This record gives sequence, structure tokens and C-alpha cells, in this order.
Amino acid sequence: MAAIRALPDLLVNQIAAGEVVERPAAALKELIENSVDAGAKQIDIDIAAGGVKRLRVADDGDGIDREDLPLAVSRHATSKIAVPSDLEAIATLGFRGEALASIAAVSRFALTSRAAGKPHAWRLEVEGGTLQPVLPAALASGTTVTVEELFFNTPARRKFLRTEATESAHCDEAFRRLALAHPSIGFTFHHNGRAQHRLLPGGRTMRVEGLLGASFLSSAAVVDEEAGTVKAEGFAVRPAYATQAAGAQYLFVNGRFVRDRVLLHAVREAYRDVLHHDRSPSFALWLSVDPRRVDVNVHPQKTEVRFRDSGAIHQFVRHAVERALAATAREQPAVSAAQKLGLAAARTPPLGTGAAFEGNVALAPAVQSGLALHASEPSPFYARLFRRSEAARDAPALPPTDDEYPLGFALAQLHGVFVLAQNRNGLVLVDMHAAHERVVYERLKTTLRTRVPVQPLLVPSAFAAEAMDVATAEDQAETLAQLGFDVAAIGPATLAVRGIPAPLADADPATLARAVLHELREFGGTEVLAAHADEILATMACHAAVRANRSLTVAEMNALLREMEATERAGQCNHGRPTWYQLTLADLDRLFMRGR
Repeated sequence: MAAIRALPDLLVNQIAAGEVVERPAAALKELIENSVDAGAKQIDIDIAAGGVKRLRVADDGDGIDREDLPLAVSRHATSKIAVPSDLEAIATLGFRGEALASIAAVSRFALTSRAAGKPHAWRLEVEGGTLQPVLPAALASGTTVTVEELFFNTPARRKFLRTEATESAHCDEAFRRLALAHPSIGFTFHHNGRAQHRLLPGGRTMRVEGLLGASFLSSAAVVDEEAGTVKAEGFAVRPAYATQAAGAQYLFVNGRFVRDRVLLHAVREAYRDVLHHDRSPSFALWLSVDPRRVDVNVHPQKTEVRFRDSGAIHQFVRHAVERALAATAREQPAVSAAQKLGLAAARTPPLGTGAAFEGNVALAPAVQSGLALHASEPSPFYARLFRRSEAARDAPALPPTDDEYPLGFALAQLHGVFVLAQNRNGLVLVDMHAAHERVVYERLKTTLRTRVPVQPLLVPSAFAAEAMDVATAEDQAETLAQLGFDVAAIGPATLAVRGIPAPLADADPATLARAVLHELREFGGTEVLAAHADEILATMACHAAVRANRSLTVAEMNALLREMEATERAGQCNHGRPTWYQLTLADLDRLFMRGR
């Protein structure tokens, strides 16, 4: 049996680096956060080769005393907390005291600093975890940290790094998050000697315009709500301006960018009734909470938080965004009841012509006598759902039992949204998009137990993509393959979809790929599929489900009913809303006062 022994500090730091310093962008984030905590008014960032060759962060903050320089690169040494009670109300970005030690253990590291009020600056160099003597240096004020040849002594980690463009995109995104979180600080950002960003200190509006663009501001509603010690401020793009592409989505809690499931769900719920399903909301929201009501010490990279009263926070954020979006809804021109009636009358053909109603009820484009079905062939998309054989379809239909067809048979479509069906009990109302979404979602979950088969595209579908989408497609190539996607970069800002999941073969490839890339960007991490499979599959199902206002034949409507009957949890959509409702004959009798 092997003896138990304590690990040397260098090995411990290298192990910690695997969590804290996943890639250059993670190291850059830690360095900028230290500058913010030091009270810097100006932070200058310079990276080379996507941050692998060099990361340099210079600030004009408080600086570090000479005698504290060796402690700055020691494990769990920090000036930001002192006693256990400090963990209950953390007000700084960094507090673990492990970032610099982890970075210095896997790079050629130099720390130069001049403490406020001191006449000289001092420099400490660390070579792969080995400290060199502290020497005098020239520096006007603040601190400059230089990280070169990241992972030079851990080749196993370095081989997992991606291309320079990919790593650069991640560094740029880390910079954007921190620059948006702290608009009162001026920033410059250079890559390979070229200026990428020059941001003057100012307010949030000015910073949002500088990083997200004037078009984002002009299309956004202002969020500004306060309740007790909780405050939400920022911008939420109006539904009319939402796009299919994954837009900007930034959430900040007490000046810290977070990827929090409670907050993201609250924002999505606020958009639920006003945003078309193939659109993606864009927003930048700052949440201020009493530090004692939020725990930021739940993740090594501090991108996740835990609220003491998550239900109350969820409700507050949802209502704050809803109110901001509702203010724009009142500005939409209203159509009077008379105008609606006039339009409907103009569109509705005389009864008995056999034509479909364009604005009201779409009469089934086939005759259904009793419960016997005589209809044209369903479209290829629904032919896969319609499982009855040709013989069964052509044979005279016998009255089915309740166990065979509890949802009955289709009669018509209502407003292109609902399917009206007759069963033995009376009338069944079906929300066709919600129902089909659940059917597709459950099928995808079953398929994913092994690996979703890929349906190759005869002609690849190319679309313009952001740098982070291209980076995500490269980083998450294996996850995409497991989900049934074949996506590759064909340019610095272009992705091509060469294959999509076979169960979703009729979905729009570019729209579906964009949605999944957005989910992968949101959740991040190498274990994204294991931890967030349901969310990703739900997004895929939503984009592949039949849309409202799509005209269905009787055969297609019946195919959907049959598939619902065979699908688990088909009574609710992926968001928990009902997919169908039964009106019994007794209900209808009471409604029309029959028998009274």
C-alpha cells in the first residue's frame, strides 16, 4: 500500500491552476479583478498570441509593499479577508488568495509594484513556481503583472489550448465582461500590438455604447427597479428588435459577471409571452444585492453565485424586466374591435365553399366522417410521426376505444395555433407548438442516451458568426458531435453546418446551430452536456417544433395526436405549461345551458 504524503507546494499550485487558470482568458480575468480591487482608475491590458505568449495588466491602483510581494504569489494569502465572518459579506472580486500563486506556477511571471506613498517600486520574478529575489524597479505607480509562456512547464495542459484566434476571442470576452461591470474605470486593450478597445471612464450608458454599440442602446428598454436592498438596472432589448442570432447577454451581481441559472430563467420568463421562440433576447443587467444575501464562494472561477432567497430574487428580476418591456407594448398602435371584425369579414369566405378560413378557423382540408379518417398524405416531416400503415389508413375505421385514442381525431385548426379534436368525452384543444416541442424533446432525450445520429446536408448551410461562436464551435466540437451536429469554421467570422441531428432533419440548420451554440456559450465548461443536457435539448426541441400559423392537414394533426399519446409527460410542454385541455360534453352542455 502506497504511503500517504503531503504534496509539494509547486505541485499543489499546478493542480489548482487546472481549476483557476483553465486558459489565458481565465488568467486575464483574475489579473484584471486584482486591479479593480486595488482601486485602479485606469487599467491597460496587452496580450500576445491569444494570451499564451504574453499577458500584461498594468494599473494605477494602490500597489503592493515590498515585503508583501512574496506573499502575493503564495497560496491562500490575501489582503481582502481576515476572519471567517468576512466570507458572509464579500465585497471584492478576488478573495481566495490562490490566483497569482496558480498563475505563477505555470508561467514565467513578473510582478512589479509601487505602493501608494512609497518612493520606490519593486519587482519579483517567478519561474515556474520558483521565486527569485525581490529587486528595485522603475514604475510610476500601481502594479504591473506580466505573464509569459503560459503552461510552458505543463505540456499536458498546454496541448488543450486552441488556436490563437480562439484564445483571443475568449480573452476579449473576459475583458468585455469586466469593462461592462466597472464603467467608472478607463481601459485599453491591445492584442499583438494593435489596439482593440479604448474606453474612457464614464457611466453605464457610455460603456454599453462603447462595447455593445449604439444600435443596442437604441433598441433597448431601460430597466430600473428597486425593492428594499435589491436593485436592478440596465437594458433589455425590445422583442421587436430581437434576432435569431445569440445576442449580448450580460448579468452582473454586485459588480461581478455571473452565469446564474436563477437570473437567466427570470429574464427568459419575462420575455416568454412577448418574444417569438426563434428569437433570442439581448440584455445587460446589473443587480445590486446586500452581500450578506448572496454567496459568491461556490465556484473556483467565481462565475456562479447562490442567493439566500432565490425565489424572491427570481420574482424581482422577472418583474423588473417585464415592466420595462411592458412600457414599450403600450406604444404599439391598437386595432379597434370594429377594425378587427371588418378585417375578419373581408377574409372569410362563405360557408360551404370548402376553402380555409385565413383569419379565423382553418377548416380541415379533408372530410372526416365520424371517426374515420380520409385525408391526403402528410408532409414528409409529419410522415415520420404518423405511424399507421397504408393498410390501416385505407381500411374502414372502427370506433376506437378510449385506451387506443384518448385524444381522439382532429377536426380543424384554430388561428394556426390550436388543434381541435373530437374524442369520446367531447372536445380536445391542443397547443400544437407546445405539444410538438415536448414530443421532440422526449425523443431527443431518448436518442442522447447513446449518441444522436447526424443527418448530413447535401449543401452545407453557412452563416455569419461572432468570434465567440466560432471559438465555441471549436472548443465544444465533441459536445456538438454528440448532439448530432457537424459544424466547422470556414472563416474567422463564418461557420458552416454540414450535418444536423437526424431527428430534426427538417429544422433550419443555421437557426438550430445558432441556438445550440448560444446554450454552450452560456453554460461553458468541459462537462456542459452532462450538467446541462436538458436545457440544451429543450432549446433544440423548441427550434425544431412546428411553429404557430403553420397550416396542417388532418393527417398531420392526427399524427401529432398519436405521437402525444405515446410520449411521456406529453401533458406539459418543456416549460411546464399544459399542451392540451379537455372540454367534456357535460361542460359544453353547461356552457350552452342545454337541458335546463
